[in-house]
Amino acid sequence: MDGAWSLMMSAARAEGLPRSVPRGTLPRIWRFARRHHRMLAVFLTLATASAVIGVATPVLAGQVVRAITGSSAPSVVVVLALVIAGLAVVDAGVTLVERWLSSRIGEGLIYDLRLAVFSHVQRMPLAFFTRTRTGSLVSRLNNDVIGAQRAFTSTLSGLVTNAIQLVLAVVVMLALAWQVTLLALVLLPVFLLPARRMGRRIAALQRESADLNAAMTGQMTERFSAGGATLVKLFGRPEAEADEFGERADRVRAVGVRTAMVNRVFLTCLTLVSALASALVYGLGGWLAVTGSLDAGTVVSLALLLTRLYTPLTSLANARVDVMSALVSFERVFEVLDLQPALTEPAHPAPLPDGPLGVRVHDVHFTYPSASAVSLASLEEVTRLDDRAGHEVLHGVDLAVAPGRMLALVGPSGAGKSTIASLLPRLYDVDSGVIEIGGVDVRELSFADLRGAVGVVTQDGHLFHDTVRANLLYAAPDATDVQLREAMVRARLGELLDELPAGLDTVVGERGHRLSGGERQRLTIARLLLASPRVVILDEATAHLDSESEQAVQEALSEALVGRTAVVIAHRLSTVRSADVIAVVEHGRVVEQGTHDELLRRRGRYADLYHTQFASSPSAA
Repeated sequence: MDGAWSLMMSAARAEGLPRSVPRGTLPRIWRFARRHHRMLAVFLTLATASAVIGVATPVLAGQVVRAITGSSAPSVVVVLALVIAGLAVVDAGVTLVERWLSSRIGEGLIYDLRLAVFSHVQRMPLAFFTRTRTGSLVSRLNNDVIGAQRAFTSTLSGLVTNAIQLVLAVVVMLALAWQVTLLALVLLPVFLLPARRMGRRIAALQRESADLNAAMTGQMTERFSAGGATLVKLFGRPEAEADEFGERADRVRAVGVRTAMVNRVFLTCLTLVSALASALVYGLGGWLAVTGSLDAGTVVSLALLLTRLYTPLTSLANARVDVMSALVSFERVFEVLDLQPALTEPAHPAPLPDGPLGVRVHDVHFTYPSASAVSLASLEEVTRLDDRAGHEVLHGVDLAVAPGRMLALVGPSGAGKSTIASLLPRLYDVDSGVIEIGGVDVRELSFADLRGAVGVVTQDGHLFHDTVRANLLYAAPDATDVQLREAMVRARLGELLDELPAGLDTVVGERGHRLSGGERQRLTIARLLLASPRVVILDEATAHLDSESEQAVQEALSEALVGRTAVVIAHRLSTVRSADVIAVVEHGRVVEQGTHDELLRRRGRYADLYHTQFASSPSAA
């Protein structure tokens, strides 16, 4: 098996690795494939047996001709025919088992690669997902993984079978008639030239095709989502979208045609050379047979063996192209796996104390990570990453909220409020300073403990295209139907649950678009109630709701916040007047802190915001 892999590596090195494929790719692929080493060993053994049978059959056919021309007993011909038939049956059985093993290995490799990429991507920071185009990432999990799988299901077995068959054919042909064999091998260099010329060209076309398919998939993914389709309809641009998609599809088509033609020209040239070699063998072999230097059976064996010589040569020459294509696919998969997650879990996590948890933010400075640290140009579908140095968005922020109390963050858009909220559940790590929950630095907590302790409700709470039950169970997989219903009642969704056609098994649609905005938001609150976190972060949870929906959501939030520490971000100051601490954030700094009454008496920035917001409502003021 190691020898088979060395053969594959030699084929790639003979072609020369493209510049963009790292030199360590081949050993890394082999380390990945070792998980299937037992099936690979059996698979390659059967491939070897198939190659031996392929060479033995022409030799036996020559023996049949000799028996016929030499007036041998009829039983000899019958026995040889039975042996040929038996080998054909064995070869058919070997081929079926080989195919079964091939599919097992291939599908196993697809599973391993997809699981590795999916699991790795799940550990990437949030900035990775805000920069990456979803369709390009999906393409890595589908097209490129399948392209990499072909290296083991077809390319590797073809290399082994054809290499063994080629060596055996040459040895047997030399033993039968060395003169004819040497003449047949004269055209061998003609096989190598097209392979070297075409290999890199086809590899480049393969890479271009993968990029274009990823771009086309990305457009489909975005435009077929509910939000994307709504935007297209609102701006009346279906024709423009169809034209853009047509341009992308046309480029994919053009690359497909070029690839097909390059492959066809390549194979046609090799087939032509094989036909010329056959003519030489028939000519010289026939002449030697007529002059009595060879018998007719040897000429027949040589002619049949020639197909076992040039057919493997054609396949091996083409295998170089397949190897390069597979390397491109592996490279694109490894490119994602090589992106290192910015957040790591501590080897020895610290425990969280029991009971309510306080939150402390001390001297925190933070800058969003650069593009090169979290993304790839190919996943963003750009030629070069925008890697300009980011500006610090938080400058020495200090905040604190006691266990079971509420901290409200207010201020203009872009001030840094949501950034602070994203640092608490450790969606990012601070550059300096410390964020503590329950007196423990969040970087010292296990991910499981942190996620269990902190719950977040955003202004666009996400729901999966699944049932109500599945979306709720995402927070508490072991919850019973009674607990699910109770959570929905507490989230002011009891009446909705009674109206749903399939109850908890009603599908909510992509991003929950089959529900109203208020219903979606309350369903996310019900999910939060099931998770039962000790610290709740509300990031503009009612920002886009009408008055009636806002009232229902506020009632649900009041239920959710009982006995919990809360960090609330709000533009509507009326929703946070009862907070224990209100912090005004501007330009990444906390400029004021205190209660509502204290801040009004100071006549500072909070008072300005408050009076501006309620200037049109004397009664509220």
